Amino acid sequence: MLTIDDHRRDSAGLRYVYPVISRRAGGVSIGINLNINNACNWACVYCQVDNLQRGGPPPLDLPLLERELAQFLDAAISGDFMVRAVPPDARRLMDVAFSGNGEPTSAAEFAAAVESVGRVLEGFGLGGKLMLRLITNGSLVHRPNVAAGIRRLGELGGEVWFKLDRAQPEAMAEISGVPLAPARVAANLARCAALAPTWVQTCWFALDGRAPDAAARAAYCALLAPLAGRLAGIHLYGLARPSLQPAAARLTALPMDELAGFAGEIQEKTGIRVLTSP
Repeated sequence: MLTIDDHRRDSAGLRYVYPVISRRAGGVSIGINLNINNACNWACVYCQVDNLQRGGPPPLDLPLLERELAQFLDAAISGDFMVRAVPPDARRLMDVAFSGNGEPTSAAEFAAAVESVGRVLEGFGLGGKLMLRLITNGSLVHRPNVAAGIRRLGELGGEVWFKLDRAQPEAMAEISGVPLAPARVAANLARCAALAPTWVQTCWFALDGRAPDAAARAAYCALLAPLAGRLAGIHLYGLARPSLQPAAARLTALPMDELAGFAGEIQEKTGIRVLTSP
């Protein structure tokens, strides 16, 4: 049986397609893993990918991606997958999500992959019915190919979950593993929101026993406040699964009341709605 703690990419025995139970989506999420070589342009301290390396994915086999997605949808809708592998309270398809073992937009064929997934969903009569999502660090939105893929995803009724874990340069670099400029991140977020409905996704946790302080919370709210009218909302969540990175021992989950308190602060300072998960 799948659980919210089991997000293995090979659980269905397929190259690109994998099912998970998503606590934020609220049921079965069909993952699309374009980064089958465990390569990413970031190296987040809380990442659950084993043997993570820097880089991008190998060339995609788009016909195989389409066949795998069609095969899995058939098993989930007409076969015994839900009964065999999913607990009763989660037996509902919630989305198809570009996620996986690295940054999906780093694939040169990202826009074509969006078209491929959209084509399969239309073939099953699910176009506009089963949510299509992109879970991204947002660092490549400025690339024309990436922007085209996000625009097409929006046209297909999809949405983007854009990573923003901190808003101060030093903290951003420490958590993501790459130097980041808050102004550039904000510009990419605004660009993304203009292409498709966009949620911010934020992992909030203690590092070396210290929760983000008042200055960190204020910087986060200050970055997002000017974008309030353009964002669908914020997913604020804690550490649900253990990190597989060298910094794992430095991370500590925060209590739910602390997350709820920050959510209230965000809503008060920015006016953006916040959904909170432990």
